[in-house]
Amino acid sequence: MESKIGIIYASVDGQTLKICNKLVTILKKNKQNVTLFSIDDFNEDITNFNKLIIGSSIRYGLHHKKIIDFINTNKLKLDSIKTAFFSVNLVARKPEKNTPTTNPYVIKFFKTIHWKPTIIEVFAGKLDYKKYPFFDRIMIQFIMWMTKGPTNTNTEIEYTNWGKVTKFGEKISGF
Repeated sequence: MESKIGIIYASVDGQTLKICNKLVTILKKNKQNVTLFSIDDFNEDITNFNKLIIGSSIRYGLHHKKIIDFINTNKLKLDSIKTAFFSVNLVARKPEKNTPTTNPYVIKFFKTIHWKPTIIEVFAGKLDYKKYPFFDRIMIQFIMWMTKGPTNTNTEIEYTNWGKVTKFGEKISGF
């Protein structure tokens, strides 16, 4: 069977999708057969893939509910192939919280879900107050204030380390 990689994502503000598109570019450059799916559009049989990568953004401390439901529903099939999971969150902008073993959201996620992917990674997201609806802007501003991050509503900072994304894509190509 030809090697096939699927990437499934859930993105609220678009940064997780942007990371997925970068991964697709890296994997195709490495001659990998890869298909990208929104969690809303995925209706394939998981076992049609040799590798499945799942990416989820965080909102208010939680990974996307549809991603959690997907993993819980398909755990046995996910366990039968090579898998990778990555989380995109603003806490990962801090060097001491940008690894799977130090990021509080990823630690909490894997304590509540009974799945162990082959590879786990964490990427910092993007802060763009102008893009958020009013309630989200206020809440994210409050969270940033509590975590000593930027609170100016004109702030737009992309924290994603694209070199780290590239290394993750290379790692997926080789596992």
